[in-house]
Amino acid sequence: MTGRVVVVGSANVDLVVDVPRHAGAGETVLGGDLRRSPGGKGANQAVAAALAGGAETTFLGAFGPDDGADFLLASLTNAGVRTDLVSRVDSATGTAFIMVSPDGENSIVVAPGANSRLSLAGEQLERIAAADVVLAQLEIPLEAVTAAAAARRAGARMVLNAAPSRPLPDLDLDVLVVNEHEAADLAGASGAPEELARILQQRAPAVVITLGAAGCVVAEQEIVHLPGFRVSPVDTTGAGDTFCGVLAAALAEGRPLREAAERAGAAAALAVTRPGAQSAVPTVAEVAEFATGGNAR
Repeated sequence: MTGRVVVVGSANVDLVVDVPRHAGAGETVLGGDLRRSPGGKGANQAVAAALAGGAETTFLGAFGPDDGADFLLASLTNAGVRTDLVSRVDSATGTAFIMVSPDGENSIVVAPGANSRLSLAGEQLERIAAADVVLAQLEIPLEAVTAAAAARRAGARMVLNAAPSRPLPDLDLDVLVVNEHEAADLAGASGAPEELARILQQRAPAVVITLGAAGCVVAEQEIVHLPGFRVSPVDTTGAGDTFCGVLAAALAEGRPLREAAERAGAAAALAVTRPGAQSAVPTVAEVAEFATGGNAR
C-alpha cells in the first residue's frame, strides 16, 4: 500500500430483488427472492479503494444503533477498510431498495437515515488532513463534503463523485467524476460528453465522465476518450462506485489521471460481471490481470 485514501460518504444496507423488467408508474411486478447486501456509495467506494485499489483506506460515515450498522461495518473491516472514526447517531442506518433486471440494469431508491446526519470534527478532520486523496459523494450533507475539502492538506487531491445528481454550490475540487446524466444536469446543457467535460472544467480542473460500457472521457490539459472493456454484465449495481474507489486509490499512489481512469475502468468492468455491490469488487491482482490480459476494448 503506497497511498492513503479517506472516503467521506454514505453506507446503506442494500435490499435487492431481481425483476423481469422495471415497473412503470402504478404497476406491480413480481420479482425473485430478496437479498440483503452491504452497500452505499461511500462504503462501496471505500471497499473498492482498499480491495481493488490497494490503498490504505479510512471510511468516515454515520451509522445507526442497529444490526444494519454491524452488518456494514463487518463488510468494510473484512475488506481492510479502517472504520475506527465512524459516527454513531440516533437514526436508522441507511437502506437502499434495488431492483435488477435480466440485462443487469438497476433502479434504486435510498432511505438515507443516519447518512443525512453525518458531520465531521476532531480526529476525523485530522485523518482527512493526513490523506493523499479525499473522496466524497452526494448521499451525505453538503456541509460534510465542504468540510472534507477544506480539511485536506496542501498537495492532497479532493475527488467528488457528484452522485446522485443535485444542485451543487462552488466547491474546492481537484477531480470531478460524474456519469452522462449527472454531467448534463450539472452543466445545465446537453451535448457530447467531451463538450460537457469542457463546461464542467469550470467546476474542477480535472473531470471524468463515465459512459458505462463505452468507457469514459477524461478531461485535464486535454480531453481523451478511453474505450470500455467488453464484458457480459450480470449486475451493474456499484460499478460506478468501484470506478471511483479505484480511481482515488490510483491517484493516491501517484498515478496520472488518465492511467488511474484506465485502471478504474478495468475494475468496474470486472465488477459488472458479478452480482451485488461490495461483493462484486475485484482484488488488486484480478484488476491487474484483467487490464493487461488482452481483453477486447
